[in-house]
Amino acid sequence: MKSILLLPIGNADPELAEGLLAPLAESFRADVTVAASDLNLGEFFDPQRVQYNSTDIIHHISTDHIASLPETENSDESTKILAVSDGDLFIPILTYVFGEAELGGKVALVSYHRLQPERYGLPPNGPLLVSRLEKEALHELAHTYGLVHCSSLECVMRMSTYVEDIDLKGASFCKNCRDLLSRRSSALRT
Repeated sequence: MKSILLLPIGNADPELAEGLLAPLAESFRADVTVAASDLNLGEFFDPQRVQYNSTDIIHHISTDHIASLPETENSDESTKILAVSDGDLFIPILTYVFGEAELGGKVALVSYHRLQPERYGLPPNGPLLVSRLEKEALHELAHTYGLVHCSSLECVMRMSTYVEDIDLKGASFCKNCRDLLSRRSSALRT
């Protein structure tokens, strides 16, 4: 069976990360577990941008940090890792990102920093934050299975440039993306 390792990093709220267990298990038909991590995000902080470089974080997790996780000793190549952060993420060509993933790789990263309604002058809204985080977690993790952005308005694989885009798209895969995900994940097991 496929497995997914959830990795809260930095000062991520463990409860928010653990809230992803059931949605990820259901959507990916995988065993999902949470691992403790002492990953220091400070080395990925860009003081000029006052943000964290998501590409560097992913690279570090996939090349160095993964070996320090006891939960990965019994995993195989099909195990995926989803890091969850509270930090404001960027890639050099964009002002910010909600997340990033290795396309067809092993590691994905999401941050709930810009998903919080209070970042936009609105009152805190826990259910809205959870909904946004679930959608972005599904989206980024699906990239590790090789899925690309979808044009379907309802599909969770639709690209989200702004937080409003996340609110408008659905919380599940369209039929085409679901079929592709099924084929890709089945190929990993054979």
